[in-house]
Amino acid sequence: MLAADLVWPLRAAQGGAFTLEDEAAAPEAAVVSAVERPVLLGYAPDAPNGRAMLVLGGGGYTALMAGREGVQVARWLNGLGYHAFVLIHRFPHAGTGPSAPLDDALAAMAMIRGSGLADRGLGVIGLSSGGHLAACLAARYPAAWGTAEAQRPDVMVIGYAPVSTNAKGRTIVRDKPPLPPVEKQALYDALQPDAQLLPDPPPTFIVYAGNDPVVPAINAQRLHDALRDAGGSSELHVFADAPHGFALHTPDRPVSLWPRLCEAWLRQVGFL
Repeated sequence: MLAADLVWPLRAAQGGAFTLEDEAAAPEAAVVSAVERPVLLGYAPDAPNGRAMLVLGGGGYTALMAGREGVQVARWLNGLGYHAFVLIHRFPHAGTGPSAPLDDALAAMAMIRGSGLADRGLGVIGLSSGGHLAACLAARYPAAWGTAEAQRPDVMVIGYAPVSTNAKGRTIVRDKPPLPPVEKQALYDALQPDAQLLPDPPPTFIVYAGNDPVVPAINAQRLHDALRDAGGSSELHVFADAPHGFALHTPDRPVSLWPRLCEAWLRQVGFL
């Protein structure tokens, strides 16, 4: 699957099952349009550093940019020595409920920790809606959804994520209508990680575009302030001009430097 070195279903005795928008697309360009059963795809480095990263791509919780925000990110991390795991998670809809993406991310973190491939630490990197999901791993699980064992990352990398501006009462667009399907809006209403962080959150690298027309940069400031107030620290970069979904390949603009800045930060916080 998507040229992965490891394929781990998240449900015992079941294989992963998902639909690609274009079956002929290269793994680095894959887009997942539906997920029946979640699966974790592992990519191995040539020179392991003993640490791993869970990669959470975006797609607005209705699709998954598994290539440009998943496989490509995993290969970059491999070059730094990390085992990288791309999560193909379920989407929130009537058949799964609002908690499905977070439940899958928690299960993925537990699976990686139990594998022995992250003995020196496990971080998470999430872009767009995947960044929202990544930040939720450092926040309280909604009591209305029941209970779940926390899976705190050792570091977080969050890019252009709608941390809270899609939540009812916290939008910056006046009278913004609810996002379909209703389970997706319920997820954003219940999971506002900047307002629900657990104490002592992990070191976090945050990268956004100041002119992002899809995800306002106020999300970055809200998360940065919340991390500080909860006793954590963050490295915040807001680039003036970049498209939403800039990921790793936006040539000829300053935002293209963010992976190098992130690498330097990972060294500074002792995770590389």
